[in-house]
Amino acid sequence: MKNNIMSTLYIGIDVSSKTNVLCALDFQGNQLLSLNAANNQPGAEAILESIIDCLNSNSLKTVVIALESTSVYSTHIANYLSSDEVLLAYKPLVYCLNPKTVANYRKSFVDIDKTDPLDAYIIADFARCGRIKSAPWRGAQFLALQRLTRHRLHLIESITREKSYMVSNIYLKFSEYTTSDKEERPFTNTYGATSAAVLTEFLSLDDITYTSIENLVEFVKEKGKNRFSDPVKTAKLLKKAARDSY
Repeated sequence: MKNNIMSTLYIGIDVSSKTNVLCALDFQGNQLLSLNAANNQPGAEAILESIIDCLNSNSLKTVVIALESTSVYSTHIANYLSSDEVLLAYKPLVYCLNPKTVANYRKSFVDIDKTDPLDAYIIADFARCGRIKSAPWRGAQFLALQRLTRHRLHLIESITREKSYMVSNIYLKFSEYTTSDKEERPFTNTYGATSAAVLTEFLSLDDITYTSIENLVEFVKEKGKNRFSDPVKTAKLLKKAARDSY
């Protein structure tokens, strides 16, 4: 934090889904502002107005705003305060803090109850003492990257979970289909188009077992769009897997 510390307002915001509780301190630790506002657009506007009034009335030139990273609930207020055109004149630095760092700092305050105004005070004091080591909030740029990365991970985990569930169902219908040795499996990709056609279009293992090898080869060619290098071998492995399954 490169702001002039003597002319800086240090703000701590305790965020929840419903409310934002704010406490503001000067460098000497004097409490200049305490506010409880709804965590919505009107509440954010009320917070902004109070911050600007506090800066002007105390002849302060810069502002540092710290809040705990609280799921998605801290996102909107952080974006709002870091990008407001009026507040930009005071060179605001907005930080979303790891709750663990604030919790550890809170341990230095003994014999105090846990209340929202006090939490906001501790966050403000954490900023005032220069304990913040993280980078300032980068708003939409950071948020876009974060959400895309997390969504990609969510999709991968969902696909993995669904594939595992599918394998259990495949085993119950066709036990040798996925458990046989790799060189004896008819398809390298259990989830490919041809494999899916086998599992959905043949209602029982007997249908595969008693289908002629010629018809089975034609089936493999058609569903695989002639991409199998040796469809006869694939058809034979499919028949063997069907015969050896429960």
